Amino acid sequence: MFLSIFDIFKPGIGPSSSHTMGPMVAAARFLDALRGGAEPEPGAGPAARLEATLHGSLAFTGKGHATDRAVRLGLLGYAPATVDIDAAEAALVTLSRTRMVTPDGLPEMAFDPEAGVVFDYDVTLPGHANGMVLRAFDAAGNLHMEETYYSVGGGFVVTTAELTSPPDLHAAKAAEGFPYPFGTAVEMLEMGAANALTIAQMKWRNEAVGTPERELGARVDAIWEAMDGCIDRGLAMDGVLPGGLSVKRRARAIHEQLKAEAGMNLAQPHVVNDWLSVYAMAVNEENAAGGKVVTSPTNGAAGVVPAVIRYYRDHCVGATPEGIRTFLLTAAAVGGLIKHNASISGAEVGCQGEVGSASAMAAAGFCAALGGTNAQIENAAEIALEHHLGMTCDPAGGLVQVPCIERNGLGAIKAVSAASLSLRGDGTHFMPLDNCIEAMRQTGRDMSEKYKETSQGGLAVNLPEC
Repeated sequence: MFLSIFDIFKPGIGPSSSHTMGPMVAAARFLDALRGGAEPEPGAGPAARLEATLHGSLAFTGKGHATDRAVRLGLLGYAPATVDIDAAEAALVTLSRTRMVTPDGLPEMAFDPEAGVVFDYDVTLPGHANGMVLRAFDAAGNLHMEETYYSVGGGFVVTTAELTSPPDLHAAKAAEGFPYPFGTAVEMLEMGAANALTIAQMKWRNEAVGTPERELGARVDAIWEAMDGCIDRGLAMDGVLPGGLSVKRRARAIHEQLKAEAGMNLAQPHVVNDWLSVYAMAVNEENAAGGKVVTSPTNGAAGVVPAVIRYYRDHCVGATPEGIRTFLLTAAAVGGLIKHNASISGAEVGCQGEVGSASAMAAAGFCAALGGTNAQIENAAEIALEHHLGMTCDPAGGLVQVPCIERNGLGAIKAVSAASLSLRGDGTHFMPLDNCIEAMRQTGRDMSEKYKETSQGGLAVNLPEC
């Protein structure tokens, strides 16, 4: 199995990788199909009108996650990684007036931005909780083309055919040509031991296949630059987050307090937890506001990894730029294992798959950056993931705000604690990471749908009465 670091860490916009970025990507893929990538229905005329239907979690929390807006942007031709927010907003205003889209390489097509995005609360598609169907009709109303897409977490999108293809065959194909294509933590440790390589070194050599090392290094560094910039933007902003819950941004005020206390030498020893939390909260407040973030491995969990890297860089003895590269490469390796063997989708397995996965990734990366052995790194990831098992995804109002923003701060704290514990040992431990990942998959499978990003249970239905 090989999953690139650039698939795990992707630039995009908030508030959700699965509910915002994924639907935007699906809409873009449908436009590609219309351009000639798929056969239209026999006898149908040219595509003249577009429609999207959202199912499952995309329907239940789509409004709060701006899924309908994402579909509109995707059909207008915008992509998560490159979208210009100001230009996109102007295009949405024009769409609301004209009810027409003209994507590159396609004729003008009718698309009602309101009625053309249907929220189907009754039908959950069989492949995944985040399902959507895109359709094109000819001028006479006949179906021209239809495709079902599943947004499976982290901005990854698959069709029904891709989802149902044999997983072993798919994994084998994805591993072709890479020197260290580990698909489990056991394989990862065995390959590292057999070749006297760290996890980061194996990941680097896999990534370097077909990519010059200088270019690869610049691209890895750019991941951290984007994360770091997101932290800074979050620390500089205040006000009330959109969505109707009247949640105030807190990162800026907390950061100012922390800086003032540091200057007076009044800080308590546990203040390190506040630094970790404020970095994470800054990212997730940006995400909740629809700003630009980096999936890590999802938008809802985007604050954990950047927070721990910032903590490493600004607070830890001996931090280096090379240590940040090691951190990111190692974290991506662990994130790939979790996605391959379980899930990073809150709609599929709950928040254990989002913040839990992010915490495991951050623990592994931090441990590696501090010089941990492969065994210690695997142990760190397992500790962090183990103590998120069973965590529900229950966003209030379907918004990635409560409890998501604070939950990232606690995920970062757990990651540092897990790495510290593992570094105190020799890597020997009772529960292997592979087994913990499988436990997470089974727990998610057994979890009630009320607690998997539908906002029908948990904190989402236990709100203060105003």
